[in-house]
Amino acid sequence: MSVNCHDPEPAVTSACCDTPKNKPDYLLIVSGSIVLLCYFIAAYADYWPAMPQWLNVMSSGIYELVNKMWWGLVAAVVFVGLLDRVPREVVTSALGEGQSFRGIVRATMAGVLLDLCSHGILMVGTKLYERGASLGQLIAFLVSSPWNSLSLTIIMVTLIGLQWTLVYILLSMTIGVISGLIFNRLVARRTLPDNPTRTTNQQPMRVIPELKKLLASATFTPASIGSVLLNGLRDSRMVFRWVFFGLVLATAIRAFVPLETYAALFGPTMAGLLMTLVAATIIEVCSEGSTPIAADLVARAGAPGNGFTFLMAGIATDYTEIVVLRDLTRSWKIALFLPLVCVPQVLVLGWLLNQFGG
Repeated sequence: MSVNCHDPEPAVTSACCDTPKNKPDYLLIVSGSIVLLCYFIAAYADYWPAMPQWLNVMSSGIYELVNKMWWGLVAAVVFVGLLDRVPREVVTSALGEGQSFRGIVRATMAGVLLDLCSHGILMVGTKLYERGASLGQLIAFLVSSPWNSLSLTIIMVTLIGLQWTLVYILLSMTIGVISGLIFNRLVARRTLPDNPTRTTNQQPMRVIPELKKLLASATFTPASIGSVLLNGLRDSRMVFRWVFFGLVLATAIRAFVPLETYAALFGPTMAGLLMTLVAATIIEVCSEGSTPIAADLVARAGAPGNGFTFLMAGIATDYTEIVVLRDLTRSWKIALFLPLVCVPQVLVLGWLLNQFGG
């Protein structure tokens, strides 16, 4: 596929979670090497002498997870390559009026559809805010987006199934919409400052005609298809590095934390839910890395609410996000209202999932 369009902000997809150019990506190299080695050990386990128990658990765990995830990773590369050909403005300029319910819903949908990590999404969010998005739209965009990218959604389906993935998506979108409306209400009451660059007379972009133009100008040749795949693989490096790290971390927890202890600490109880909240607050892992850990909370601890809490609370309590919000809005009040508004919603929904979804 070949589409003649120019994206004026190509660095957004990689500048945050990626490594600087011409420098080795040590996280990708180390995590990928561990995953490859453990997969190789498990695949040819019959040919090895007796191994330490922890290595056997890690290897078999990585072997199991990779066999579940591989098609999702391949599909992610394809979709990322295709999305790279669509101008970002087609998504970001279609948010609508910032103070309206429809504008909040549009921002939430844009966050869900945009294929970026939790840190990369911050850069897009800051641009949206600078271009006049309301504070409520910014919060809805940030809260709904980080793990709901197309590539991670596919990976989540392979790990926890379609049903739980859809539930997580709907609930995260619900939190995004509610949080956006609350922030807009706080702005209207002057509890929080409004965006000084917000505009109310911006002409909406005709998204459907733009998409039709892109499809009409697309050509399918071996070279263009290869270019899509290469671009997808290049731009997915950020996804792979954190997915591999998450795999290593999740299987290391399996290896060194007994199942009984794991279930007791992070089981479907209020104590387990709070422990998950603490872990999500402390562990600074990008959204791609948190996905395997959240899936492990569902599969091993039998706590779907904790898996949801780990994904969502990691967003609402992420200190990078809080500091960036403060710098962007020049208000600590706005930054601290992010966890204040979002975390209670996450805990309530997490508790309900544990009670009725186990």
